[in-house]
Formats: sequence, structure tokens, C-alpha cells
Amino acid sequence: MSEEEVKVEIGNEIPEKELLIDRDKYLAAGVHIGTKLKTKHTLKWIYRTTSYGLYVININLTDDRIRIAAKFFSRFPPEKILVCSVRRYGGQPVRKFCEIVKAIPIDRRFIPGTLTNPMVSSFMEPKVILIIDPHADKQVLKEAKAARIPVVSLIDTDDMVDGIDLVIPTNNRGRKALSLIMYLLARQILREKGDILPNEDLKVDISEFESKIVAK
Repeated sequence: MSEEEVKVEIGNEIPEKELLIDRDKYLAAGVHIGTKLKTKHTLKWIYRTTSYGLYVININLTDDRIRIAAKFFSRFPPEKILVCSVRRYGGQPVRKFCEIVKAIPIDRRFIPGTLTNPMVSSFMEPKVILIIDPHADKQVLKEAKAARIPVVSLIDTDDMVDGIDLVIPTNNRGRKALSLIMYLLARQILREKGDILPNEDLKVDISEFESKIVAK
């Protein structure tokens, strides 16, 4: 069975509802494809387990959380929103998201002290932080907690959510999944702020959010 057939097979039982984008696009991007591990924190987001042992994320709940997160982010000045990722496929989605929303990106190694030590050159005081992976971005999460800065994070089925204030359950490692989630979140933030109409799309394609790095 091909990867595309697996995506459809493990997603086609999720009940339909009105979504931010066509349901098939969520499935084609693999947003619902979790890992073979789960934590007590992610049980509520898991729809079922496949015959391959993969946990399936309920895209209805993913969609709901994107809407909630967009409302939350829309309350902050864009220059006070920090978005971080050290993941291979996280850099381009973060850069494009920040370009659209006018937020601050860190798409490289996070310098210790950036949120807690005014003496380091990279020091900043954001009002809210978005991270792609709570494990990979654990230094950001640690400092945000110390600085009492609220954190929104994408989480997969094997992630812990300690120190995270708002989660968006999704495949947070797949190239296409990341690009779609960050596109939808950016679009929804602009809709919430009234920068674009409620049914208006961004003037850039989802592909511009996708990393061009080729896995080895």
C-alpha cells in the first residue's frame, strides 16, 4: 500500500464537519498521521489506532484548535509574537508564517538566555511564543516558563504538554503537514484581525510554506 493510500485509509473514518480547508487536503498533507507512541497528555486527540500501529489524530480537533489559537494570537501585537523551530522541516514554515503575520522568527539554534538574560545580545521580551515541537524546542519552553510567557505548541501523539498553555494536535514533523498547519494558522490570524475577509485566502500558496530540504 502506498503512502497516499495509507493517508486516506487511516483518515477516512473521521466524522466530517465544516473545516477551514477541504478535508481531503488535511488528509493528503498527513496532518492526522501520528506516531506509534502516545502519552497520557495526547489521548484526548487520538481518534483511533491503525493496523500499522500508528495513532490517528482527529483532524476535527486540530481544526478547532487552529481557530482557538488564531483568536488568541490576534490579541497580541505581531512584533510581540515569537515563533521558534529547530526542526529540519520547521524553518521555512516558521519564516513564511512570520513574514505573513509580521511576527519574529527563530529558525535556527535557540541561544540560551534569549528570554531570561538581558545581558545576551539575542535577548527579547515577547508576549507569546509559538513552538513547533516541545521536545526539539525544549530550551525555548524552559525559558518561557521561567519568564512566564504563554506558549502555544504543535504537538504529536508522543509529546508531553508540560509548560504549554495551548496545544494544536497535529503531525508536527511531516513537511507537508507543517506547511499546511502554519498556512492555515497564519490565514486564520489575519481573518481574526480583519486584515483579510472571513472567507478570503492568503495571497501566497501553501507550497511557499513548505521546506525544500530533501530528507537524506
